[in-house]
Amino acid sequence: QVNLVESGGGSVQAGGSLRLSCQASGYSYSNYSMGWFRQAPGKEREGIASIDSLGVTTSYADSVKGRFTISRDNGRKSLYLQMNSLKPEDTAMYYCAADPRLRSVGSRGVAVVALMPVRGQGTQVTVSS
Repeated sequence: QVNLVESGGGSVQAGGSLRLSCQASGYSYSNYSMGWFRQAPGKEREGIASIDSLGVTTSYADSVKGRFTISRDNGRKSLYLQMNSLKPEDTAMYYCAADPRLRSVGSRGVAVVALMPVRGQGTQVTVSS
């Protein structure tokens, strides 16, 4: 069982940056693929970034590619999302997620992050123009 707690959200102006963190507790953290998804009011969940269990392979949604960077520190049981050049359309609740069945999302793509069974409570990101 893995529990996830996100932090680092907040309000920022367009063009600004935020760094989200996700602290995991529980065993076998380093065996899980992980990722971030977001959900804005009235919209579906969007998987935006994934990372394999070793932290080697990453994938991104086109909407954030080149602006966001996902990373993990297995020693600290932590997952991160560095968000740069933020836009108002990035406003959403951001969730970290983990899948104990997968070491990597592989060909499934980043969209599956929105379906990962282990999720945190979310942290709000608001970007003003």
